[in-house]
Amino acid sequence: MTGTIRLEELENHSEYVSIAGMAGVRLDLRYASDDNFVGRDLYGPSAHALLHREAARRLARAARELASRRAGYRLRVFDALRPGRVQRVLWDIVKDTPQRIYVADPARGSIHSFGMAVDITVEDGQGRELDMGTGFDDFTERAQPQREAEMLERGLLSDAQLDNRLLLRGCMAAGGFRGIATEWWHFEAADRDWVRAHMRLIE
Repeated sequence: MTGTIRLEELENHSEYVSIAGMAGVRLDLRYASDDNFVGRDLYGPSAHALLHREAARRLARAARELASRRAGYRLRVFDALRPGRVQRVLWDIVKDTPQRIYVADPARGSIHSFGMAVDITVEDGQGRELDMGTGFDDFTERAQPQREAEMLERGLLSDAQLDNRLLLRGCMAAGGFRGIATEWWHFEAADRDWVRAHMRLIE
C-alpha cells in the first residue's frame, strides 16, 4: 500500500471519477440506504459513486458489451468505491461469524477501498433486475460461483439463473474485470496484490 487519502480529497482528483450518468449504468447504492445487510445508511453525505479512472474505463466498456448483447439492458451498480472507514464497520459486524468470508479484512484493505472494485448486476429494458438466484449480499452458498455446479445439481439454482450470471460475467470480463469465487456480484479491475502494493487506500 502506498499510503491513504481521505474520500473528501477526491472531489477534484484526476485519478478518481464519478460513474453517475455513465451510459448503460444505473446506480443503486445499497450502503447509502437501509436496504443492506446492516439495515442502515453507512455512507450518509459521502454517498458518491466513484471509481479509479482505470476501473471506470473498464466499466464503460462492460456496459457497451452488455448493450451489444442485449439491447436496452443496463448494468446496475450496488457499490463502487467504499472508504476504509465503512469497510471497518462491515468487518466489525461479521468478523466473529461464518459470514466473514464475504467481507475483506480492512487490515489488508478491500479492493473497493482503492476504487478498483464494483458490486453489480444486470437489469432488463424495463429496469428489472435479472434473477441471479440470490440477491445482493446474500451470504449463502447459493451466491458462490465456485459452487454453481453443485447448486444446479441440488435444484438450488436454475439454468436460467446461471445463464443470467454468465451474461454478467461475460460482459464484465469483456470490460477487463475478474470475478471472485464467493460472490456473483463482485468484480475487480486488477490483481488484488498489485492493487494493495501500488495504490492508495481511500479513507
